[in-house]
Amino acid sequence: MRTRTGAHIVWDWNGTLFHDNEAIIAATNAAFAEIGMAPITLERYRALYCVPVPKFYERLLGRLPTEAEWEVMDVVFHRHYTEYRAGCGLTDGAAELLAGWRSAGRSQSILSMYGHDDLVPLVRGMGIESHFTRVDGRRGPSGVSKADSMVRHLAALDGVEPGRTVVIGDAADDAVAALAAGARAVLYTGGSHHRASLEGVGVPVVDTLGEAVAEAERLAGR
Repeated sequence: MRTRTGAHIVWDWNGTLFHDNEAIIAATNAAFAEIGMAPITLERYRALYCVPVPKFYERLLGRLPTEAEWEVMDVVFHRHYTEYRAGCGLTDGAAELLAGWRSAGRSQSILSMYGHDDLVPLVRGMGIESHFTRVDGRRGPSGVSKADSMVRHLAALDGVEPGRTVVIGDAADDAVAALAAGARAVLYTGGSHHRASLEGVGVPVVDTLGEAVAEAERLAGR
């Protein structure tokens, strides 16, 4: 098998390629209301958000949610998110960057913790599916490890070297997942985390997807 020599990008979806901050906040607050929690702002969300998601809820509640609370909140969140996501679209410039990376003869894929059966038709509906060699969403219950999923994702990509792969995402777990798979990472500040919380991870942090792609070229080598 011949190994490709070009750099490969693994894109995160929510908060990175797909600009859905407003939908996530609206769905989060709907879930909070189910157990009597006060709504939060986008700024507070970005300051406190972490994975696994129950840990995020613990930061707000002062305790981990019970199993019953978690199940209710998870169902309500996803129901409302599906409704609100209809008003969201690709991050500014994303379509052009994807087309440019592909036209340069390089490969790219998506790995997301958004449910696979929801992710694939959403990517297809955005008219960008053909840019990717593989699109993987979460299979199984919420809360599975992105690191384990990243290892499996890269193993399924024919001829892609982890050492020449860069993960572009908006959360610390994207960088953790990249390192677990032997890849590198660039974190984007336009999604679920403030710059300050991303800078502690120890990977490049950028403010636009254009900067992220340029950094990916540098890290993976041309």
